[in-house]
Amino acid sequence: MMQKSPLAALGLFAAGPAFGQDVAPVMDKGDVSFMMIATVLVLFMTLPGLALFYGGLVRTKNMLSILMQTTLIACLVMVIWVVYGYSVTFGGGTGLFWGGTAKLFLKGVTPDSLSATFSAGYVIPEYLFIVFQMTFAAITPALIIGAFAERVKFGAVLLFSALWVTLAYFPVAHMVWDVSGLIFKLGAIDFAGGTVVHINAGIAALVGCLVIGPRIGFGRENMAPHSMVMTMIGASMLWVGWFGFNVGSNLEANGAATLAMINTFVATAAATLVWSLIEAAERGKASMLGAASGMVAGLVAVTPACGTVGPVGAMVLAMIAAAVCYIFVTRVKNIFRYDDSLDVFGIHGVGGIVGALLTGVFSAASLGGVKGEGYAIGAQVWVQFQAAAITAIWTGIVSFALFKLIDATIGLRVDADSERQGLDQTAHGESAYHG
Repeated sequence: MMQKSPLAALGLFAAGPAFGQDVAPVMDKGDVSFMMIATVLVLFMTLPGLALFYGGLVRTKNMLSILMQTTLIACLVMVIWVVYGYSVTFGGGTGLFWGGTAKLFLKGVTPDSLSATFSAGYVIPEYLFIVFQMTFAAITPALIIGAFAERVKFGAVLLFSALWVTLAYFPVAHMVWDVSGLIFKLGAIDFAGGTVVHINAGIAALVGCLVIGPRIGFGRENMAPHSMVMTMIGASMLWVGWFGFNVGSNLEANGAATLAMINTFVATAAATLVWSLIEAAERGKASMLGAASGMVAGLVAVTPACGTVGPVGAMVLAMIAAAVCYIFVTRVKNIFRYDDSLDVFGIHGVGGIVGALLTGVFSAASLGGVKGEGYAIGAQVWVQFQAAAITAIWTGIVSFALFKLIDATIGLRVDADSERQGLDQTAHGESAYHG
């Protein structure tokens, strides 16, 4: 049986869907409308959601630099996706690591081209599928920049993003979501991008902050977020947009989509509560920063699991992930003293790994999931581990090589004076606030 991941259906898409010749494929206008809304919601996650979330977390002098980096990365990746990204990810090739060149520049795609869904005989327009997956590609490298915010050249950020999606995101997406991909063939469950988006970006973020080094004054100067109001607004937008991410990954408006929907609600709520409770127990006060962090940790953790676990399993999974992420953000980072500025690895990387592994546990019907007869928790967790390890190793090696290459050519870091003054003025000649 085909795994219900957002791209698994591409093994049947477009030029010649695998339907009987005497059965015309059905394009339901409700599914099409649903997927259009989901696609716009995923864009909303990035612009303005992620931009404002990250923007509030940096210091005032770097607010606009984060907004600009997020905006330009999204736009750059959208163009790359149309030129070659879609093809090398899902071009119909049979390689374990890439999809070939048949769809370069969207060759052969027309408004009449169709892409299969998870229900036999039901389709959506291929353009719609392309755009939906384009929004996933656009947000993933934008997540990475939070790890080395406030100290990297604007041009280096864009160059890294272009190369990274080409050599890390597209191959991993193909491996996980295309029927010919290596990780898909292993049988890994990744409904909406736990490995492809969050582990992928989280590991790259860790490599980046280690290679680039800490900000000037790290550990000595106050580097508190300049606007928790902005961060809360951004986090809330991420939660709203995440319904496009998770629910849209079902590709159809049906009961399976409602499972992903309720899981995206309750897992996030549970993780937010747990983070705040732990923080209150430790510090005596629960902070808005902690609540926002727990919110994102829950969203990240439930992403791979949202289509295969039950609501109670989703809550337990997210609560465990929130606790583990809390430990990494408040303990592990301080022990090893790496400057992951906005805790990208601590939340996306760690939350993605925990979520991927626990997906193998809570997908079992005995624990409220949808996987019944013949499903073995231990065997599936081992598959989930392999998927996470392959993703981490692949993106870790690629990211390290790219950071080193860029540093040796155009340079990664801004000079010390520019960093002290702030990137808003030195990189963009603007200020976020006046007066």
